[in-house]
Amino acid sequence: MGGWDAGAPGVVTLPSGKRVRGRGLRHPVPDGPRPEFALHLVGRRPAAVEWDARWVRWPDFWLPSDRVDAADAFREAWLRAADERVELACAGGRGRTGTALACLAVLDGVPPGDAVAYVRAHYHPSAVETPWQRRYVRVFGT
Repeated sequence: MGGWDAGAPGVVTLPSGKRVRGRGLRHPVPDGPRPEFALHLVGRRPAAVEWDARWVRWPDFWLPSDRVDAADAFREAWLRAADERVELACAGGRGRTGTALACLAVLDGVPPGDAVAYVRAHYHPSAVETPWQRRYVRVFGT
């Protein structure tokens, strides 16, 4: 499932076997295959990329400006991860990216109360930076 190498930087394998990559847009695109689809989780319209991308307006350290749109974008990313290289990216690659990864984990069957710990164990220990981001994950999909 998914087109990412399990050991590649930033790649998270969800319980179903789907793989998604998280990263910070401030950093260069890693060597290797390019994404086929990306969710850009930033406050201002991001620069264009060579692959299919969707922008979720999301100010740094906060929550998505439109939660319905964000949930739809997460579902699209989760579905596409079955057979495409999907990337989730905010500026630094921790808070917003970690929050979105945790929401994908919920869609993949991880209980909402366990999703932040799952992402911290499988992506980065400081993913999902703020209390309101953690709460957002706990109530996601309910």
